[in-house]
Amino acid sequence: MDEQGKVPSARVSYLGPEGSYSSVAALRFFPEEEVHGLPCNSFYEAVQRLIAGEADYAVLPVENTLQGAVTQSLDLLYGSAGICAVREYVLRIDHRLIAREGTRLCDVRRVFSHEQAIMQCGKFLSRELPRVQIVYTQSTAQSMERIESAGDAGIVGSHVDKPGYAFIGGNIADEQKNFTHFLLVEREGKRPAHSEKIYFAATCPHEPGALLKMLQILAVYDLNMTRIESRPIKNSPGEYCFFIEFSGDIADKNVRAALSRLEEYTKNFKLLGCY
Repeated sequence: MDEQGKVPSARVSYLGPEGSYSSVAALRFFPEEEVHGLPCNSFYEAVQRLIAGEADYAVLPVENTLQGAVTQSLDLLYGSAGICAVREYVLRIDHRLIAREGTRLCDVRRVFSHEQAIMQCGKFLSRELPRVQIVYTQSTAQSMERIESAGDAGIVGSHVDKPGYAFIGGNIADEQKNFTHFLLVEREGKRPAHSEKIYFAATCPHEPGALLKMLQILAVYDLNMTRIESRPIKNSPGEYCFFIEFSGDIADKNVRAALSRLEEYTKNFKLLGCY
């Protein structure tokens, strides 16, 4: 509580509706605050509502342990001016098949869910439901709205609880240990004074060993890289943008010196987050 005894509140935009994994992550980011959720139809809308001032924060998934980078989120972080990631949260993902009570696995003819969930449960669907119709929805939670008959089912999180519906079996993900890395994004100007990790994006000059030279800057300053991904640059075949995370405190002079050197050497350098 604040000095007046009020519980702090935060307006948070995320891929909705309520019950989506992003909505769960939003609550985990603010365990002691009142969250005013702003469910959105896309990651793009969540970021736009943040930029417009309708939200104080936006929640974006950036990586899944089964499917890798969430490329739309990376593109939004890189391509949207005036935003910066300030916190991270790793959420365990537990995919379940849900349908109307009494539905058996052999009754299922259509399966609804978000593309990421469908891909993360690909082995189960191929093995147990090879002939079902797959229908993509904007989020896992939205699949509940699409269940119309006894032959319909959705892939949702194990946290979903709705009267008249029941899970068919247990976790159906390709791997039981399935995690998604979420970032909490703010408008720039509120960057934390300290951090445990730094996240940036940059393109390398067109010269031999360019990527190695960029990574050697981290090595020279004794900074440990924790993640790296690449994304093709739109309208520029053969060129790539690299998304790199490393351990470091943004207040550390050594870290600031490394960032300055990286910005000097690379092209289109952008600091994406400090958390």
